[in-house]
Amino acid sequence: MDGDIPRTDGGTGRADGSTEDVALDPWGSASVGDYADLFAEFGIEAFDEVVDDVPAPHYLMRRGVIFGHREYDAVAEAMANDEPFAALSGFMPTGDPHIGHKLVFDELIWHQRQGGDVFGLIADLEAHAARGMSWDEIDEHARSYLLSLLALGFDPEAGELYRQSDNRAVQDLGFELGAKANFSEFEAIYGFDGETNVSHMQSVVTQTADILYPQLVDEPKPTVIPVGPDQDPHVRLTRDLATRVRYFKVTEAFASFELDDDERQLVRTAYDALTPTGNEGDDVRSAEAAEWLADYDPPAGEAGDTLRAAKPSAVETLRAGGKEPLRPRVRFLDRNATEAAFEALIEAVDGEKRVFEGHVDAFDLTHDEAESLARDVEIDHDGFGFRQPSSIYHRFMTGLTGGKMSSSIPASHISLLDDPEDGYDKVTSATTGGRETAAKQRELGGEADECPVYELYAYLLANDDDGLAAEVYTECVNGERLCGGCKEQAATMMREFLAEHQEKRAEAEAVLADLDIDLDSDRRGTGGEH
Repeated sequence: MDGDIPRTDGGTGRADGSTEDVALDPWGSASVGDYADLFAEFGIEAFDEVVDDVPAPHYLMRRGVIFGHREYDAVAEAMANDEPFAALSGFMPTGDPHIGHKLVFDELIWHQRQGGDVFGLIADLEAHAARGMSWDEIDEHARSYLLSLLALGFDPEAGELYRQSDNRAVQDLGFELGAKANFSEFEAIYGFDGETNVSHMQSVVTQTADILYPQLVDEPKPTVIPVGPDQDPHVRLTRDLATRVRYFKVTEAFASFELDDDERQLVRTAYDALTPTGNEGDDVRSAEAAEWLADYDPPAGEAGDTLRAAKPSAVETLRAGGKEPLRPRVRFLDRNATEAAFEALIEAVDGEKRVFEGHVDAFDLTHDEAESLARDVEIDHDGFGFRQPSSIYHRFMTGLTGGKMSSSIPASHISLLDDPEDGYDKVTSATTGGRETAAKQRELGGEADECPVYELYAYLLANDDDGLAAEVYTECVNGERLCGGCKEQAATMMREFLAEHQEKRAEAEAVLADLDIDLDSDRRGTGGEH
């Protein structure tokens, strides 16, 4: 990565060094106290670890606005090799689209231009069940979201736009996924309780179907969901459900006994230590590996602590195996397979294999080859064959008045429908990261990392021009740029952006009218949560 590109922290730093608690609530206020905590607490990985593998990364990636991911490396690999991949995100039509939503619009459009199959959906069932929106309100806001997405460059002929309520395939898939979910995990993930209406819970299952829908349209493929971190609960649940509906689970195994993931890692370590390079044919007995593992101390750190906790059970399992030799193999575990699918899998495994009740061990396949084979057999026998979806996470924009950007505080955000002059005025009135006086600003420099106006440049106004973003940042922190002139420049650019965007929205009216999307629904209902 280019070290000269300023990396935004999204305005989340706190002067006293403290952080807020991390809480990911899809229907609450969009706020994260410390993005770093998401890596440890929820297993989100740092995007910096994968960005160099992304062909021509988007400026939101280069500037650190997109800060985290789950398995985006699979999408990046497909993109680099011109292989199929997809992207999908949804929009709950509860108000006007604003500059925060533009981040997701841009991410979808960029993935489409990289060759992905891209889907944009209106989460109208969620808006009705979780926010109590009337169908008339939903229709109006849905139209507005779609117009902005089209105006920003989404190609409806190369992608798909739909409403949850009109997509029967999504609703049918949601029904199947719902059979693998239960209330206790909704309670744990979302905090649902006895007061939560059933339609709200149903809308969650529908969203898991939305996330997997791109793999239903053509074939299972790497699929990325660009979202804010508050939507991660939906991603985690969908990844679990995508695994639960699979016919087979493919794992590494070493003997007839079963191991969990941590135990498997420990046994692999023992096996590698006891098997000299080039002598894989030599027998390593289970009991021998148990004695070696009993003396093994996993490395320090969180990962080592996890392995340390798993060591007693791994040692006990190996000792129980006695003289059974350890021999690496790939194991197909029967999860939901039909009898015909299981028999077809046995037939399809080439080379040495052992067949047991409920699983098949293959000795001549790599893990990737086994995954591909299991998926092909599953699809041939009317299964879904889903891959776990990937995700990328962008930082929340700071409100123009400081604190959180909120749709309920007009001065804190800029709607994509705002009059361009109003947008100009909001920027010139915005809070900044400047010092108390011009003299102090020149002496100490501004605090660009704490400045909502700098965020406007980094997230939106500079667009693909890294040079402009770097110039604004550097001049600010070096005391060469004063807030008045900086805001005037940003306000002028915002006014121009809004004027141009709204012209393109007017042009997109004809495009939207030609799409098969019902924006004048005759549904009846009273809504859910209020």
